[in-house]
Amino acid sequence: MANAPFPIQPELTAIAIGYRNSTLIADGVLPRIPVGKKDFKYLQYNLSDGFTVPDTKVGRTGRVNETEFSAVEFTASTEDFGLEDPIPQDDIDNAPVNYDPLGRAAEGITDMILLDREIRTAGIVFNAATYGASNKTTLSGTSQFSDFSNSDPIGIIQSALDGVIMRPNIMTIGRPAFSVLCRHPKLCKAIFGNNTDAGIITRQQLATLFELEEVLVGEAWLNNSKRGQTAALARVWGKHIALMFRDKNVSNRGRMSFGYTPQFGNRMAGSWEDKNIGLRGGQRVRVGESVKELICAPDLGYFIQNAVA
Repeated sequence: MANAPFPIQPELTAIAIGYRNSTLIADGVLPRIPVGKKDFKYLQYNLSDGFTVPDTKVGRTGRVNETEFSAVEFTASTEDFGLEDPIPQDDIDNAPVNYDPLGRAAEGITDMILLDREIRTAGIVFNAATYGASNKTTLSGTSQFSDFSNSDPIGIIQSALDGVIMRPNIMTIGRPAFSVLCRHPKLCKAIFGNNTDAGIITRQQLATLFELEEVLVGEAWLNNSKRGQTAALARVWGKHIALMFRDKNVSNRGRMSFGYTPQFGNRMAGSWEDKNIGLRGGQRVRVGESVKELICAPDLGYFIQNAVA
């Protein structure tokens, strides 16, 4: 990370890096990968190259046929995301024992930055425009999984998994959809036995049933009201399902994955004196990171919109 115009403090940086909100899933959906510069290049490969087989037969004295693999190189840049919190000197001087106002500020700011990343990730992954025409479906009426009598979640999900050129290995699902899906009688029968059509299945049981590595449930809430108004909470992840092929070892120059998040440097945190905070001045705490959410292989995902009513 380039030098910052303010003191970066190791103890605040440790809080910012180590702080985790267990309900956020963006890092699991679009894993972070390090890049050496803010500007970076990444490749999008031609899907047909890996499945179009040329003539491989070689005559006794003939030349061996040639083939090549094409890719389009794109340039992108990480974007900076950060927030500050002004801490009056009175708060610092009068803090209770074992309470660190600067550390608490770094923790709270980090939470907001990570929630903003969650919102950006959900906005990309749960967006029908991200997927090709043959890699998405919209459910309605009796086909929605909330219709326990008529819907067929096993058939729809299995068909979606089988239809993607590299079979998805993770499911991302909003909490409103998962809370319905985990009680669906057909799934309960498939997991608990033909004589049991009631119960609640776990994420791991759902993952095992569909041969997935992981089921990621979006739990996060967002307040859509302006500051000072009554809170109007809404889920960040809606009533949808995304099935994706994820490679945790993906790189921006090689391995394939539905998407990932290039990150320049580490998350940073620091503070400095600000004499304009209150009567006695104070400390201003800043936390930030440089990332860019990318969908580099949309053919490796399938979107089920409005999975439940």
